[in-house]
Amino acid sequence: MTLSSRAGRRQILARRSHAAGLLPVLRQLRSALRHDLRILAYHRVLESADPDGFSFDTELISATGEQFREQMRSIKRDFHPMRFDQVLSYIDANRRLPKGAILVTFDDGYDDNYRIAYPILRELGMSAMFFVSTGHIDSGMPYAYDWLVHMICTTTAPKLLAPELGVDWDIPDTLAERRALAARLLDQLKSLNDAGQEALISRLEREWAIPRDAGHPDCRPMSWEQLREMHEGGMEIGSHGVGHRMLAKLPKDQMNDEVNGSKRTLERELGAPAHVLSYPVGGPDAFDTETVEVVRSAGFRMACSYMAGTSVVEPGSRYSMRRLPVESEMDGAWFSAMVALPEVFSYSSRLRTG
Repeated sequence: MTLSSRAGRRQILARRSHAAGLLPVLRQLRSALRHDLRILAYHRVLESADPDGFSFDTELISATGEQFREQMRSIKRDFHPMRFDQVLSYIDANRRLPKGAILVTFDDGYDDNYRIAYPILRELGMSAMFFVSTGHIDSGMPYAYDWLVHMICTTTAPKLLAPELGVDWDIPDTLAERRALAARLLDQLKSLNDAGQEALISRLEREWAIPRDAGHPDCRPMSWEQLREMHEGGMEIGSHGVGHRMLAKLPKDQMNDEVNGSKRTLERELGAPAHVLSYPVGGPDAFDTETVEVVRSAGFRMACSYMAGTSVVEPGSRYSMRRLPVESEMDGAWFSAMVALPEVFSYSSRLRTG
């Protein structure tokens, strides 16, 4: 079954449930049966879900600004928005979370989080957690996976050759087809260890003469100045590693550097403890028991995966919290249904995000 057909079925059922007035009833019934924590996962919020000439991954556009504002209004009206520090305080006091507890998170640290999402959150009196890769905040460099998509979308090369993955593909003409090709390559790329991933991307940069350090206005990380402003404005800032590297794909000494280095930098730059981490990429192959132990030993008190679902907050789940991915295909009815009844309306876990 294709993504579009799965999306279509969920969307149709969501619209029917919304039109019939069933969502409040389903939400209340579920709340009586389950006492878990919803964590929404966003990446980018842009003016458009498909910007003209956008040579990056449109699947990382979680919502338009208009969609995001309506989504935040919806959860503020129907749920109990919280911050991670509040959740941790409940845990420390051995208290149950309020019914309908929900958290809002962003991964990676794109500058549109500051330009578009942050003003909306501030306007509505809400907070969110922004998980950032500190090395990219330091350098201003685009993220490696984003740059791979950009190179495939813009190269004049007729072929995509990646012998380490057995890839020998013709590069199509249209931007949409090139994005689809990039998605296929990303799926395969993430099977390699970290060194193999970096080597492949760096080789294509050289061969195609599209250097990452040139940057691009459509794919920039936030700055420390922006993050400090957001932190002072009530937002939470957490770790997404140093270089957005899949932690479980690293040797342990490098994994330690990614985890501890990001924590030290966040605390130095923001002047506040960093308690929460989001595993880059976040699928089942992005973290393991060794990764969890490194994160715990570094002093993080909670960690989020990108596995779809909700979690009961308990010792066994604190370092593998599930989240609910938000994507721009979701209209208001689908979003409301997904948050009300995640088991039915959320996407299944997808491994190609981060």
